[in-house]
Amino acid sequence: MDRAQKEKVVEELGQIFESSGVVVVAHYAGITVAQMQDLRAQMREAGGSVRVAKNKLAKIALEGKPAAKMGDLLTGMTVMAYSDDPVAAAKVADAYAKKNDKFVILGGAMGDTILDPAGVKAVAAMPSREELIAQIVSCIGAPASNIAGAIGAPASNIASILSTIEEKAAA
Repeated sequence: MDRAQKEKVVEELGQIFESSGVVVVAHYAGITVAQMQDLRAQMREAGGSVRVAKNKLAKIALEGKPAAKMGDLLTGMTVMAYSDDPVAAAKVADAYAKKNDKFVILGGAMGDTILDPAGVKAVAAMPSREELIAQIVSCIGAPASNIAGAIGAPASNIASILSTIEEKAAA
């Protein structure tokens, strides 16, 4: 890899560290190519990506970024999983680590907050952006349906009273 290629990789990694909601760092020694492709597919499906890069280049890319302290995690054979959604990459990485003991989560970063392995698990346990939106919409929609039910209830009560009176009159 020549200097121009290295500079391009550093620039790409810098963009990843700046724009990603979460970056998870893990060791992947002993993982087969098929297993890595499976991880990449799962991450892509969740809206994230997986990147393997030289630790030295990643540390250079981290200089001056909010997550610069994450450089301490970059030792050995490391892989970075990242996503714009602050939860997606952590969820996929945590689930994959449970299935594959050779994939060991070292930690990560969420903005300027450095996460240890327990922190990554905590982020993975949080609801995703879509789940939060669904919860908010259901909370907003509940009062409207209650109001509609309350408005419609007196009319149905009057109708049932009238039908009861009609039945008694007919009998």
